[in-house]
Amino acid sequence: MNAIVALCHFCELHGPRTLFCTEVLHAPLPQGAGSGDSPGQGEQAEEDEGGIQMSSRVRAHSPSEGASAESSSPGPKKSDMCEGCRSLAAGHPGYISHDKETSIKYVSHQHPNHPQLFSIVRQACVRSLSCEVCPGREGPIFFGDEQHGFVFSHTFFIKDSLARGFQRWYSIITIMMDRIYLINSWPFLLGKIRGVIDELQGKALKVFEAEQFGCPQRAQRMNTAFTPFLHQRNGNAARSLTSLTSDDNLWACLHTSFAWLLKACGSRLTEKLLEGAPTEDTLVQMEKLADLEEESESWDNSEAEEEEKAPVLPEGAEGRELTKCPADSPLLSECGNWQPRKLSVFKSLRHMRQVLGATSFRMLAWHVLMGNQVIWKSRDVDLVHSAFEVLRTMLPVGCVRIIPYSNQYEEAYRCNFLGLSLHVPIPAHVLSSEFVVIVEVHTATRSNLPLVGCEDDQSLSKYEFIVTSGSPVAADRVGPTILNKIEAALTNQNLSVDVVDQCLVCLKEEWMNKVKVLFKFTKVDSRPKEDTQKLLSVLGASEEDNVKLLKFWMTGLSKTYKSHLMSTVRSPSAAEPRN
Repeated sequence: MNAIVALCHFCELHGPRTLFCTEVLHAPLPQGAGSGDSPGQGEQAEEDEGGIQMSSRVRAHSPSEGASAESSSPGPKKSDMCEGCRSLAAGHPGYISHDKETSIKYVSHQHPNHPQLFSIVRQACVRSLSCEVCPGREGPIFFGDEQHGFVFSHTFFIKDSLARGFQRWYSIITIMMDRIYLINSWPFLLGKIRGVIDELQGKALKVFEAEQFGCPQRAQRMNTAFTPFLHQRNGNAARSLTSLTSDDNLWACLHTSFAWLLKACGSRLTEKLLEGAPTEDTLVQMEKLADLEEESESWDNSEAEEEEKAPVLPEGAEGRELTKCPADSPLLSECGNWQPRKLSVFKSLRHMRQVLGATSFRMLAWHVLMGNQVIWKSRDVDLVHSAFEVLRTMLPVGCVRIIPYSNQYEEAYRCNFLGLSLHVPIPAHVLSSEFVVIVEVHTATRSNLPLVGCEDDQSLSKYEFIVTSGSPVAADRVGPTILNKIEAALTNQNLSVDVVDQCLVCLKEEWMNKVKVLFKFTKVDSRPKEDTQKLLSVLGASEEDNVKLLKFWMTGLSKTYKSHLMSTVRSPSAAEPRN
């Protein structure tokens, strides 16, 4: 996150002062910030946790070098600083943490080295401890502008037995130029910064109570009540925060906390670039999720009503009632959307083509794209699940209806992917149907069968795959255009599996766009068949297989798209005659 986190203090002698700040550096360290960027060059590694390596940027300073650095530093002069205004000792170059994952550096020191950043932090410090305060003077507040940045500020008090009112005023501020991002990060920053403040206040309270127990200050101040105010003010010199908390490692701990805060706050919110409208698959998935939520709410309401109306059962009869969705039900997909298991029997379409063979895979893929029923018969449930998970990638989400494994045959209108056990009988009319393809998986009869695919196919070498259909696809048949392009991508060994997956996504989007045009042309506008044939020729889908594919894929259109088209038809502007 491109921001600066700073700890500020209101000094009674010098006013608002910046004590400690942490900034993010995406480029090499600025001149004077340290002699080396690696732990082996002028830096001693102190901590390595969570991908961030913390180091103390220690190097030797010559007197002349220190004088020149002091004169060029944008911070206040030493004469304008007291113990309460100073965090790091003179000559201490600060702390640096390296993020190994992003090559980002988190640098902490008392003031930013860049003059412009120093001015921004200085102004935010003054405003956070003077005019921009919340009621009670303790708590979070937001302020800023486009020129000087936007600030999340949290003011708080630290106990001090020597201060007026026995407390001193501090604030932790977060400065960045992105107002929306900072506002969205408000709950996160409030919780984490509040934790840092609680820790500081807890340490200071222990020191305060110990000092009050040893030497109570209230009675002593009552005896010196008539001491002149200026003399009393000059006598009570400000104390450093390390003295108030009795923690010598305070600044190193604050650096760790601020660096983690910047990294975590930058990681929790990410920007996603959406190019164009959401895809049909995205819309269908959103609609299914909404249906599931609505269905679950209705189930909860019905169960609550049944509990109210339920009669008192006899003793020992609590566990006798069957559930509403039996475990042996074959329609697993009807008890909610089927969630595929994370299996790797079939790793990709290319892998399945290698296992089944080119001819059998083409027949299977043709039936899948046409919307015909695909039946897998096997004893291995995991193998069937893996096959369906790979084959469904060729279809739009709205066209997929899966019953992963059943003990009886289900009709084609119920599902287009059906898993069956080997002993389940299939009706004769289904076996001879041209709209069904059956893949039978048997145990290999010979133990010396050659392995297919790569070295990881040991689990598949024990199976024989038999692909049959009432209407086998001829080898010389042209087939749908998308099938030929899919096979061309699968056979091109120069394309990796990830590239083939992206090609498949692009092909599905291309043909879904054709489906949308055809749907509006035929279903919404009700054009005659002659015009439809001309449109198919323009779309490059006039062949029989392409027309069948478009009609089947039309069933996968989202309800959102269909309702949008129908609403435009009913609108007055749509009723105007076409030229």
